[in-house]
Amino acid sequence: MSPSVLKVFNSYTRKKEEFIPITPGHVGMYVCGPTVSGESHLGHARPFITFDFIYRYLLHLGYKVRYVRNITDAGHFEEEGREAEDKIAKKAVLEKLEPMELVQKYTNLFHWAMHQFNNLDPSIEPTATGHIVEQIVMIEKIIAEGYAYVVNGSVYFDVKKYAAHYPYGKLSGRILDDLLETTRDLDGQDEKHNRQDFALWKAAPEEHIMRWKSPWGEGFPGWHIECSAMSTKYLGEEFDIHGGGMDLQFPHHESEIAQSTICNKHVPARYWLHNNMITLNGKKMGKSYGNQIMLTQMFSGDHPLLQQAYSPMTIRFFILQTHYRSTLDFGNEALQGAEKGLKRLWEAYDVLKKLEPGPGAAADAGLDTRVNKLLLEFDEFMNDDFNTAKVLANMFELTPVINSIRSGHIAPGALSAATLQTLKTYFYNYLEKIFGLKDESAADDNKLTGVVDLLIEIRKDARKRKDYATSDKIRNQLQQLGIVLKDEKDGGVSYTFA
Repeated sequence: MSPSVLKVFNSYTRKKEEFIPITPGHVGMYVCGPTVSGESHLGHARPFITFDFIYRYLLHLGYKVRYVRNITDAGHFEEEGREAEDKIAKKAVLEKLEPMELVQKYTNLFHWAMHQFNNLDPSIEPTATGHIVEQIVMIEKIIAEGYAYVVNGSVYFDVKKYAAHYPYGKLSGRILDDLLETTRDLDGQDEKHNRQDFALWKAAPEEHIMRWKSPWGEGFPGWHIECSAMSTKYLGEEFDIHGGGMDLQFPHHESEIAQSTICNKHVPARYWLHNNMITLNGKKMGKSYGNQIMLTQMFSGDHPLLQQAYSPMTIRFFILQTHYRSTLDFGNEALQGAEKGLKRLWEAYDVLKKLEPGPGAAADAGLDTRVNKLLLEFDEFMNDDFNTAKVLANMFELTPVINSIRSGHIAPGALSAATLQTLKTYFYNYLEKIFGLKDESAADDNKLTGVVDLLIEIRKDARKRKDYATSDKIRNQLQQLGIVLKDEKDGGVSYTFA
C-alpha cells in the first residue's frame, strides 16, 4: 500500500488534498494538548483518541513520525476579558497546593486517562513553563518586525496591521470587520490599539503567582504563543500536520498562524486537521450546562446523567464509529449499543484467531472475492481522510462470515488459506495496531486474580491467628464460585478455576 494515496481534509484550504510530507518518509505532527488545571473530561477524549489513531495509521503506512503534544501549565488565558487570570494559579489556591504541584497532579491524571484509552505516548511532550525563553525570543522578533506593541509591560499582536498584508481569518472563516463588531468590552481592552488584538505577553499583577522576567517586566505568556514557539522548536519553521479540536480554530490556531507567519515567513503547517465537537444527549457540553462528565466518572458511572459505567474501550470504540469530522453525540443508549457492538466484534476476532484452513477442499471463489473486496476497502476508507466508521462497517459485514465458519454453516475450506490469512492480518492490524483497541476481559482476569490473591493472604492471616472459621469460610465460598484452593506442603497456596 503506497502512502501517496492518503488524502486528508485540510481545514486551511477547506478541501481534501493528497498528503505529501515535506521530507519523504517522515511526518511532523503537532497537536494542542490539555491545560492541566483540572481533571480531563469527556470532551478531551475525542481529540486525543482521534490523533492517536491518525498517529497509529501514519506509523502503519511506514512513516517515521515525530508527534509533539504540548502541556499547557502556565495557565489557559482567555483572549476576551480574563487575560490576567491564570487557571493554574487560581485552582492551586483552591486546592491548597503549589501551582506546579497542581500541574503535576493533573498531568499525571491526564496521562493515566490516556493510557486507559490505550493511546500511544507522543514523541515529545513539551510544557509551556519549560519554554518561556523561546516564547520571549519569538515575541521580540514579532515586535522587531513591527507587528506587536508594548503597553504597560504587556505585549499585544497587531491584528489589523497583520490583516492588511496577510489573510487573517482564512482558517476559521472569520472576517476582520465582523470581529471588530462582535468583540466585547471586557477587562484589558483599553490597553489595546484595536479590540481584536491578542496578548503575546501580559504584565503580572501583584497577586499573580506564576510570573517570569522578560524585557517588558515580570509577567507571563499569552495562550497562543506557547504553541508557535514549541512547534517551531521541535518540528521546524514548517511542518506537516497541525491538529486539534474544531473549537481551537479561532482564536487559538488563527493566532498561531499569524505569529508564526511573521516570525518564519509562512504558515507553520501544511495540513490543518480538526475533529468535530462532542454533544451530550443533543446538548453542548460545558460547566454552565451542568452536563460536563469527567473521564473518571465515565469509567465509574458515578454521574447523574450516566445509567452505568462505560469502559475506556467502549468509549474509544464509540468515537471510532463516527467520522472524526462529524458531530458526535454521547448518550446512554448509544454507548450501550457501542458496548454490545464492540463485544460482538471482539468475540468474532477471537474466533478468527483460532480458525485454520480447511482440509484441501476447494474454496468458494465468490466468497473469497467478496471477503477480499471488503478487506481492501479498509485501506481505501482510511486513505480517504481516516474514515474509521466505514472500516468498522466492513468489519461488521465480515463478522457473520467468521461466525458461520465456526458454526459450520460455511465450510472451513470455503475461504482459501491465503484469504483466511489476509482476513486475520487485516483484523489484527486495524483492531489492535491502528484503532488501538484491546481485550478488556484480559484486564478483568488480572483483576480477578488480584482479588483471589488478596483473599488467600487474608486466609493465611486468619490461619496464623487460628481463626479457622474465617479460613474455612473463604475456602468454601471461593469453591462455590468455582475457584478451588490447594494448600501446598511448603505452606504456599495454589488455585484453579473450575
